[in-house]
Amino acid sequence: MKLKVIITGATGMVGEGVMQECIANPKVEKILLLNRKPSGVVHPKVTEILHNNFSDISPIVDQLKGYDACYFCLGVSSVGMKEEAYYAVTYTLTLNFARSLAAVNPGMTFCYVSGAGTDSSEKGKIMWARVKGKTENDLTKLPFKAVYNFRPAFMKATKGAKNLKPIYKIFSFMYVFRVIFPYYFLTLEEVGKAMINVTFNGYSTHTIEAKDIPILAKE
Repeated sequence: MKLKVIITGATGMVGEGVMQECIANPKVEKILLLNRKPSGVVHPKVTEILHNNFSDISPIVDQLKGYDACYFCLGVSSVGMKEEAYYAVTYTLTLNFARSLAAVNPGMTFCYVSGAGTDSSEKGKIMWARVKGKTENDLTKLPFKAVYNFRPAFMKATKGAKNLKPIYKIFSFMYVFRVIFPYYFLTLEEVGKAMINVTFNGYSTHTIEAKDIPILAKE
């Protein structure tokens, strides 16, 4: 069996890295990119749909049937955002998208890129962590085959990546600390491999912490 996958956020660093691994990985035969703007990617495995409103995917939902997994890499930084605005993008948009997708692909595995330090109690003092926690919790209630919430920490971009924010270029040297903290400094290649492998093999928990990602990537 080979996978047919949907990837959101391929015009961002994380989504691009996951896409690059899916292109390189022989376990994946078809990739559907859902983007607001063109990615510029041309590859025999890749098809792209442009859609402006990810909170309402009803106009394109029939084109999303028959896929094995969705790797949801769409997201924004909470820096400078008020909770209401961050909640709308991080929680409301994600859940609306996922509900519609689950309705047409109940046999699908849904992998959500969250973040290290996410607050599953939804009651902590850190705004982004509470919102991410609620998003994770409610995603796991949807009628997918499985939902896995990935909580990576520092991620090194894949070689040749185009969608790098300046801050990642500035702090890329920090990856050398992987020698000391091997499970918290990851590569996007590992994140992509871990998503592919968890789609095939599952995992013992819905929460994929940073330390779990290299383990899953090696399976």
